[in-house]
Amino acid sequence: MRVFLRKYKLIMTTAFCLSTAVMAAQSYKKDSLQIKSYATIEYSNNEVKDIELLKVLCDYCSDFQKKIIGEEVLRRSFNERFDPKNRIKNGKKKLAIYIRIAKKDLAAIKEE
Repeated sequence: MRVFLRKYKLIMTTAFCLSTAVMAAQSYKKDSLQIKSYATIEYSNNEVKDIELLKVLCDYCSDFQKKIIGEEVLRRSFNERFDPKNRIKNGKKKLAIYIRIAKKDLAAIKEE
């Protein structure tokens, strides 16, 4: 009976250690930032007429970093233009686009 309990304790301890190691490796909040931005896609007769960047919400970004992030938002909204949930026949579709970027990558965006 004691041998069974020791094996059981060893297995449970190993499982607990492995599960906590896996959980710690999946945390992205410690080293990344989430930036929210808004864009609009204007449709005319079911075709894309214009894609416009409305706003980049980033309190800790410089103007140059906001400009670079805005270009990425336009690229992502360009890729989203034919998604069925974003298409409308006539009018403007507003998109909220979230960009997740590592802190060191954001700091590396500098005007040269």
